[in-house]
Amino acid sequence: MSDLTTNVILFTCQWCSYAAADLAGSERRRYPANTSILRLPCTGRVEEPHLLKAFENGADGVMVAGCLEGNCHYQTGNFRARARVKRVAGILDSIGLNGRRVRMYNLSAGQGANFAAFVTEFVELIDNLGRSPINLARTNALEHQAA
Repeated sequence: MSDLTTNVILFTCQWCSYAAADLAGSERRRYPANTSILRLPCTGRVEEPHLLKAFENGADGVMVAGCLEGNCHYQTGNFRARARVKRVAGILDSIGLNGRRVRMYNLSAGQGANFAAFVTEFVELIDNLGRSPINLARTNALEHQAA
C-alpha cells in the first residue's frame, strides 16, 4: 500500500464505478487510503478543465472510472470521458507533468474486486512517479516563506 505521500483523485460515475467502489467496501477489499472519490452522474460530465483543476488543487494523479464500454447509462458518456482523458494526458505531457498521471478505467457495478485492483495499480504508478511537480513547487514555496 501507499505511504500516503501522494494524493489521487477518482472521478466515478454513480451507476457503475461508484457502485463498484461501494461493493469493494462492502466486501472489505483493501485499496490505498490516499484517494478521494468524487461521484458524478456520468463520467461524460467530467471535462478537461475539471481534470486539470484537480492537479492545480493538489492531485498527484487523477483516475476516471466509468461504465463498461457500450454500457453507459447515458449511451456515450464514457467514450466522451475517455477522449477527454486522452487530451489531458497529452496536455500533461506537453507541459512536462507526465500524461501517465491521468487514466481512464471501465467497470461494472459488480466489479468491486476490479475497482480495488485498479485503484491500487494506479496509486502504485503515481507513487512511483512521485509527487506532482506542481505540488513540489508549492511545498518548496511554502517552506521558503516559512524560513
